Amino acid sequence: MRRKIFDDEHRQFRDTVHAFLLREATARSKDWEEAGYVDPTFWCKAAAAGLLGLAVPVEYGGSGLNDYRFNVIVDEEMCYCDVVGDYLLLANDIVAPYLIDLTTEEQKARWLPAFANGTLVAAIAMSEPDAGSDLRGIQTQADPDGRDWVLNGTKTFVTSGIQAGIVIVFARVKPERGDGFGIFVVADGMKDFTKGRKLHNIGRRATDTAELFMSQVRVPEENVLGEVGRGFEYLMRNLPRERLGMAVTAVASGERALELAVAYAGERRAFGRPIGNFQAVRFALAEMKTELEVGRSYIDRCIAAANDGELTAAEAAGAKFWTTELQNRVIDTCLQIHGGYGYMEEYPIARMWRDARVQRIYGGTNEIMREIVGRSLGF
Repeated sequence: MRRKIFDDEHRQFRDTVHAFLLREATARSKDWEEAGYVDPTFWCKAAAAGLLGLAVPVEYGGSGLNDYRFNVIVDEEMCYCDVVGDYLLLANDIVAPYLIDLTTEEQKARWLPAFANGTLVAAIAMSEPDAGSDLRGIQTQADPDGRDWVLNGTKTFVTSGIQAGIVIVFARVKPERGDGFGIFVVADGMKDFTKGRKLHNIGRRATDTAELFMSQVRVPEENVLGEVGRGFEYLMRNLPRERLGMAVTAVASGERALELAVAYAGERRAFGRPIGNFQAVRFALAEMKTELEVGRSYIDRCIAAANDGELTAAEAAGAKFWTTELQNRVIDTCLQIHGGYGYMEEYPIARMWRDARVQRIYGGTNEIMREIVGRSLGF
C-alpha cells in the first residue's frame, strides 16, 4: 500500500534510518540478545544519526521535530530491520514527552542535552509488584520533608532500569494534593535507591528490564516534574501515544513476519513444488496480507490524529489491543509456515514470536484496553 500520511521528507528520513540500522544494528542484534542488553554505544550512534531525541528542541541538542510521523518511521524500521532492544521507542515516544513538556528551563538544561546525545539513558517506573494496569493502585509513596520529597516503594518491569541514569517515578502523594499522585526524577547514585536484579524475559532478551527499590530516598524539589498532585492527569495525557507506539510496532512486526513467510514459502519445497503453491499456505498468506492492510489503514488514521493532537484514549486503546492480537496471530501463523525451522533460534521468526507476546500485556493489558473502549460507549 502507498501510505498517504508521509511526504518526501519523511521518505528520505526513512531511507536514512533504514541504512543506519542495517549498518549498525541488524547484524549485532544476536550479540545483544546473548549479552542481555544493547551496547550503550549504539544509543550514542543512533543519536548522532538523528534517531534519538527527535522532539527535543534544537537548543538542547535534539532534532526539534514536533512531528510524530518521524517517531513512527524509527519504530517501524526497527521492526523491518530485525533490530532488538526497545530504547528508541521508549526514549522518543514514552520518556521524551515528560522531559520536554513537564520540565522547567533549568531541568531541560540539566537533562535534555545528555538525553538527546545518548549518554543519559532514561527510564520510567510505573508498574509495581501489586499494581500493573491499575495504576491508581500503586503503593510507592512520596512525602514532603522540607524542600525534599522522601520516596518509599518498589517498582518492577522497568525497561532500561539497570542502565538508566535517571528514572521517572510515578508515586502516590497525600490525597489533598490534587489527584493524589506526583512524578519524580530519581537519579542513579541517590542514597538508598537500589537497582535489583535484571529480570529474565521470555522474549525481548536484549531489553534491560529491572526491579527498583526506594527506601527513604530523598528527592530534591528540583527533581519534581510538573505540579505535584497532577501526576495522574499527566499520565493519562501521555498514555494514548505510548499505546499507539505499541500498535505501530505491532503492525510493522506483522508485516515483517509476513515478508519472511512469503520468502520461505517460495523457497521451501514439498512434494515437488514450493509450499506457497499449496492452497492452505496460499490462503493463510492471503488472509494475513489482507488483515495487515486493514490494520495499517486504521493505524495510519490514528497516526494522523496523534499528529494533530486529536487521538483519543479509546482510539489508542482499541488500536493497541486489536493490532497486538493481530500481531501475535500473524507471527504464530508465519512460524507455522516455517515448520520445524520456525522453532529454531537462528530463524528471525522464532525471536519475533517470543518477542510479540508481551505486547498484549504491557502498556495496559488488552483486557483493560477493551474496558477503556467499552466505557467510551457509555457502559
